[in-house]
Amino acid sequence: MRNPFPACAAVVLTAAALAACGSSADGTDPEAAGAQRPAASGPAAPGPSATTATEPATPPAGEPTASAPAATAEGPKTPVDEITPATGTFTKEQKEYLKDRVPKGMDPAAVLQTGQETCDKLHYLVKADRDTAVGAIVTGEVPDAKDAVAGLCTQHQDLVDEAAYGYPDGKHTGKKLRPGVYRSASPTTDCAWQIEGAGGKELASGTSDTGKSRKITLPDSARTFTSTGCYAWLPEGAAG
Repeated sequence: MRNPFPACAAVVLTAAALAACGSSADGTDPEAAGAQRPAASGPAAPGPSATTATEPATPPAGEPTASAPAATAEGPKTPVDEITPATGTFTKEQKEYLKDRVPKGMDPAAVLQTGQETCDKLHYLVKADRDTAVGAIVTGEVPDAKDAVAGLCTQHQDLVDEAAYGYPDGKHTGKKLRPGVYRSASPTTDCAWQIEGAGGKELASGTSDTGKSRKITLPDSARTFTSTGCYAWLPEGAAG
């Protein structure tokens, strides 16, 4: 299991080549070739079509959509049976996604576009590098991925399922730890990790500046797992 995307606006593709990590938990595991991580934002998202009979009107690709609220926006929401687009109709899946997500007075098409942009980002990333796509969900770099995939792009459900068992950079302790083998996804050249057992006893640690993915093992006795600069750790054996 292993393991970087929030706000509604058209997304501009940026190129960022990241180097990767490389040293196993015990210093003996073989290196797996690391891939450059595509820009997490992906290409400019086109959003839903504006003129079909079954899809709502939305702003053209590339235009700001700052008025679209975050999925977790507070305040009273528009009842699902009152959610209608300016033109055309919403599909069953689109309406399900919009349920409890459209603040009163907000254009539902703008809210829908945020979910579509999430799907577009995942589509772009998985074509470039699957581990990066999963890692982007693990780290939250692609926000609201679980709901967007469930309602708007179910073909990416496997990415969400795998991400649920990954670890982003940070400190993970106790019951949050799941024993197993993990590989680093798109690590930087400053990747470092440490695994500790009861009483803070170090069980394994490593650093890497090689730009390559590494594998580590979280044993049953692990109580704390800390990672920095490694982006995300994904469960080994789950790659598609």
